[in-house]
Amino acid sequence: MIRILLVDDQPVIRHALRTLLTMEPDMTVVEEAPDGRAAVKLAQELQPDVVVMDVNMPRLDGPSAAQEMRRLTPKTAVIILSLHHDEVTRARALAAGAAAFIEKQAASMSTLMAAIRQAAQPA
Repeated sequence: MIRILLVDDQPVIRHALRTLLTMEPDMTVVEEAPDGRAAVKLAQELQPDVVVMDVNMPRLDGPSAAQEMRRLTPKTAVIILSLHHDEVTRARALAAGAAAFIEKQAASMSTLMAAIRQAAQPA
C-alpha cells in the first residue's frame, strides 16, 4: 500500500484529491496538511511513501518544503502540483528534490496516479 500525505492550502483541493486517491486499491491517504511547515512535520512523524504537494502555500512553499523533506525524510518522495506552467518553478521544484512536477490543469488522474506509483518505487 502506498502511503500518501496530501498538502494544499485549499481544503476543497485536499478533499477532492483524497476522494480520488482512496478509489485506488494500492493507495491510502495517511494525513493532510494545509501548508509546507505542517507538511514537513507530518512527513517526519508519519514517514509517508509519497507527498503530493501544491507549489504555492503559506508558511513554506512546495519547493522549500520538498528540500526540507529530502534532508529530513529521504525515503519520502515528493510530487509537486501547480496551477501554472512555469519553467522556473518547475526547475526549482526538481532541483529541490521533487520526484515530479505536474500541472494541475494539464494532468489527467492517470498521469498523477502513474507519478505516485513511480515515485513510491524504491530507489
